[in-house]
Amino acid sequence: MRLEQNQKKKKTKWWIALGAGVTIFAGASLGALSAYNWSPEEAIEGLFGSSEEQSITESSHEERNIDEDVKEMTRQEEENETLDETEPPEEDQDETEAPEEVPDESETPAEDIETPEETVERTPETMTEPLYVDGVLIANKEYPLPTDYAPGEDPEARASYNKMQQAASAAGYSLVAFSTYRSYDYQTDLYNNYVAQHGQEEADRFSARPGYSEHQTGLGFDIGAEGQEQHWASDSFKDTAEAKWLAENAHKFGFILRYPAGKEHITGYQYESWHFRYIGKDLAGKVYNSGQTLEEYLGI
Repeated sequence: MRLEQNQKKKKTKWWIALGAGVTIFAGASLGALSAYNWSPEEAIEGLFGSSEEQSITESSHEERNIDEDVKEMTRQEEENETLDETEPPEEDQDETEAPEEVPDESETPAEDIETPEETVERTPETMTEPLYVDGVLIANKEYPLPTDYAPGEDPEARASYNKMQQAASAAGYSLVAFSTYRSYDYQTDLYNNYVAQHGQEEADRFSARPGYSEHQTGLGFDIGAEGQEQHWASDSFKDTAEAKWLAENAHKFGFILRYPAGKEHITGYQYESWHFRYIGKDLAGKVYNSGQTLEEYLGI
């Protein structure tokens, strides 16, 4: 009997609690309706919507976190790519080329080594052929003739001189070629005599050493005035009428004054108003008009 009364009391309390909950719920709904002008549906959302909004907020927060993570990963990848492009790749030590080996000179065969040619000094004894420059035979202090070069007096030069002599005679001047071709041996004796008389340094200013004389070519002519032997091969010849005529007309016959005044530093010889060299009428005219020595004109 008592057990049944207890059960009835429990049921009564449950219904009372249920009724109180319904009453509170209804009151809250009516309050929301009156305070915010909500509809019944809005009131229900107002009561239960907080949990849904929280879920949406948390979901949105999670989505933002995912987006930010994706952006961060993308940014890092771009930075890595930039670094890969700017930084030079590391060289593979295995692929580095080894320096070329320098061959050991001691192992080089002897026949592969070229020995530079020795420069042979030009002397009458070492020269085997005379030197020609632009077709002109050269004999001076730098370019000697071979010791055995002995052509004799050049026939063409003699023929041209004879014409010049005739022209000078017609103009009232008497010329004579007192020394033309000289052999190597003859020049040796002549030079040694001058050295004995004047010393070698002075002799070298007016006399050629054997093998270096233009007279050995057969083209050199020492010219003076006939009957005036005192002026032959002398500085005084320059003041004679014959010397002045030769200086103005010799080139017309193929001869040039070989050692003019003021050119000793080029020719190596003092002014010789009597020494003429045959080089042909055409070239003689060009050299004469240039005002140069033969060395200057030929560039030697």
